[in-house]
Amino acid sequence: MIGSLRGKLTAKHPPLLLIEVNGIGYEVQAPLPTIYRLPPLQQEVFLYIHHLVREDAQQLFGFGNDDERQLFRSLLKVNGVGAKMALAILSGIGAEDLTQCVRDGDAARLTRVPGVGPKTAQRLLVELRDRLPELDGESDGPLVTTAASGTVDPVADAISGLIALGYKPQEASRYVHGIDCRDKRSEDIIREILKSLVRAG
Repeated sequence: MIGSLRGKLTAKHPPLLLIEVNGIGYEVQAPLPTIYRLPPLQQEVFLYIHHLVREDAQQLFGFGNDDERQLFRSLLKVNGVGAKMALAILSGIGAEDLTQCVRDGDAARLTRVPGVGPKTAQRLLVELRDRLPELDGESDGPLVTTAASGTVDPVADAISGLIALGYKPQEASRYVHGIDCRDKRSEDIIREILKSLVRAG
């Protein structure tokens, strides 16, 4: 099983990353908060990995620190929550805010994440509550730094990222073209849209 990766970041198309390790490119899916903290392309990165093995596929999920990975694994244990939804939850509200939602019993905020209905939100609150103590102390890993990255087409990347989070293509396009995207990275565009949707909800 793959527990971590250290290598060169060669592509970034939220939520998909490509990390080259000794000449081999690993496709890794990561939540948006982790992607925000990555260095520029062609720089070295280190990610904690959750290696998901199924009969028909193997998937890698990357996180900037072990707390995020543990929270992702806890989400997978919730009835009705798969890897795609767990990634969408961590992308939509982040690990710290998710922890606060569970502590506050805020199901309404959880339902604003695409694909999370009222019943799933209630299950998240109940099943995650007992696991929260082990998730305290979120911190950015020392090998994941904040820096700008060049993206060929941030608008297209932002639309793709929203679609990957569960939004319909028409919705994603409308949201992206509804804001001023000039001089913004795809990560910044997605973050601004998600924040506005949470406020509107």
